[in-house]
Amino acid sequence: MAKAKNPSAASMENIYSLNGRVPLLKSIPFGLQHVLAMFVANIAPIMIVTGAGGLSVQETASLIQTAMIMAGIGTLVQLFTVWKLGAKLPIVMGISFTFVSVFCYVGPRWGYEAVIGAVLIGGVIEGLLGLFAKYWRRIISPIVSACVVTAIGFSLLSVGANSFAGGVGAADFGSAQNWILGTVTLVCCILFNIFAKGHLKQLSVLFGLVVGYIVALFMGKVDLSALEEVAVVSLPRIMPYKPVFNLSAIVSVTMIFLVSATETIGDTSAMTNTVLGREATDREISGSLTCDGLISSLSACFGCMPITSFSQNVGLLAMTKVINRYTIATGAGILILAGIFPAFGAVLATLPEAVLGGCTIMMFGNIVISGLQMIGSCGFSQRNITIAALSLSIGLGFTQVPEMFNIFPDIIRTIFAENCVAVVFLAAIIMNLIMPKDREA
Repeated sequence: MAKAKNPSAASMENIYSLNGRVPLLKSIPFGLQHVLAMFVANIAPIMIVTGAGGLSVQETASLIQTAMIMAGIGTLVQLFTVWKLGAKLPIVMGISFTFVSVFCYVGPRWGYEAVIGAVLIGGVIEGLLGLFAKYWRRIISPIVSACVVTAIGFSLLSVGANSFAGGVGAADFGSAQNWILGTVTLVCCILFNIFAKGHLKQLSVLFGLVVGYIVALFMGKVDLSALEEVAVVSLPRIMPYKPVFNLSAIVSVTMIFLVSATETIGDTSAMTNTVLGREATDREISGSLTCDGLISSLSACFGCMPITSFSQNVGLLAMTKVINRYTIATGAGILILAGIFPAFGAVLATLPEAVLGGCTIMMFGNIVISGLQMIGSCGFSQRNITIAALSLSIGLGFTQVPEMFNIFPDIIRTIFAENCVAVVFLAAIIMNLIMPKDREA
């Protein structure tokens, strides 16, 4: 008689299941794929902000290590929860680009210590809002979340395009070499997705990154100099910067935390809608926001910037359908190891931007489509069409002409002038509140 299959046994079939066990060694490539998809985006905000704030190369390197550890811890909390922190969903966390503009405003004026003080306070405020999300989440209706997700996707397209061309500020931006690398990577992703069989099909992004990296090595586009003087083990220090609590900095950063919260709601909603086929629950929204805020405050305790959910990884989930929490936890483990063992992170940091851009273009496009699908699932009533059309046209249109905001104070320009997600969110919220729900009648 055939032996009954143990439902709790580790199986590769479980990579498409939220909670099933997957063989550890076989799950590592899927976790690594998530790390590679967000690695450069996780460290780039730190390099931009520390450069603007005048921090040394050694300080920047130390913060990059801390960023990887914090991203790994935040991801594990989202996957498995601690108290009320975390959504128990495959949400990958990392250092947020959303805060870059405001930190480049706060840092040079009041110092990096003021950035840390503002993150400590702002993170706690977002965490408390997350705990009580069920009382205020009603104002963020499905159509508002759908508009925010769509805006996130559109806002990331330029990020992918800049990476494809070699990265903002690169001396060879838009060069033929970068075009070749980005195109080779993208074509490899597509071909692997077409011809691979079974579970291997979901490793198309990893395959494209590996092939692109090898091609970049032969083209001399990989800088290995960072590996020459790397310590074996390094741990982050608690409170390397004494926080300064500047009121203007706190107000500015807290407002961006609210924008970041809407992105987290959008990411969580997009993931549950497109991958799990359902709406996110109040508990999941609350847990993801609380984790977002309080882990950001923890990050500040180690001198680092806030972390939040990564939209590019939501795009990867939508593309591969690999949502297993234990599988993605291997990626969180890799991030922590990359932070503890600097050599490991230094190797990953040599990944050329053009190679990353070849993969992210497809992933970010998936987020746009996910947002449009969410708008469709809300129904094409006249009310929903008006909210979506007006919020997206204002958010995407106005922020393409940031000079429109010159009449406003610096703090308003910092938050809204080039942040289409913030403008779309504000416009969608206002429209959702003022438009009568019985308009069709």
